[in-house]
Amino acid sequence: MGATIDRLSVPGASLYYEVRGSGPTLLIVPSGNGDATPFAPLAQLLSDRYQVITYDRRGFSRSELNGPVEDCHRLDEDAADGRRLLEHLADGPAAVFGSSSGGIVALALLANHPEYVHTVVSHEPPLASVLPDADYWIDFYAEVYERFRASGVEAAQRAFRAGMGMERTTRPPRQTELPPKEREELLARIKRNHVFWFEHELRGYPAYLPDTARLRTLSDKLVLACSDTAREALPYRPNAVLAELLAKSIIHLPGGHVGYVTHPSEFASALDGILRRTA
Repeated sequence: MGATIDRLSVPGASLYYEVRGSGPTLLIVPSGNGDATPFAPLAQLLSDRYQVITYDRRGFSRSELNGPVEDCHRLDEDAADGRRLLEHLADGPAAVFGSSSGGIVALALLANHPEYVHTVVSHEPPLASVLPDADYWIDFYAEVYERFRASGVEAAQRAFRAGMGMERTTRPPRQTELPPKEREELLARIKRNHVFWFEHELRGYPAYLPDTARLRTLSDKLVLACSDTAREALPYRPNAVLAELLAKSIIHLPGGHVGYVTHPSEFASALDGILRRTA
């Protein structure tokens, strides 16, 4: 089943989005790469049970900005974009899955617009702000940003991945690899996206301090998910803290931080199981 591709005009941007399948709505919020395409295999696998919406977050890839970037309001705008897509495409409260930076957006969407969602699965949001060693990690992100400014994207990426413990493979299985031309186009978009991410997201999103008192009142809608590997690495730790603060359990999903890419079939099955239990 192919994707229906369209755009939604929102304040300050034009959002590129894709819709697959029919049934209950599932909105997938992309990670720090900002691009919908890495989530396409997961979306396709779920499209026989859900109306799956994938999109490029504002400022990334094909979701062009038509106004200035206001970093102090960008996370709220990201969350509002999720709400706008649901207003436009969903018949009622929907499920939302967000990974990494998308997991932070998903938490903000739940806190800011809870009436639009019935289940939010936040997968390994890198919320340094909630950690007992938050100052160390906020400084780490600042140092990576300075590396970016001084030495460029590739040097900063190496420092970031090493510090985060994210050195496992991110290659998809052969059956979900893109054709060469599409892969080349994706890599070109992501290369541009990295610059935007370093400038506008690297430092601000991990420093976001969620309102845990508000999330506690909404905890019946929240699923905290982590990979089933590398529990000592930073991507796992924020949800472990949130689980304790919110009296929640962590649900484990297959693969590492990008298990939706490396293990799409197993990931889709596990995510579907979560959504069936919480619908």
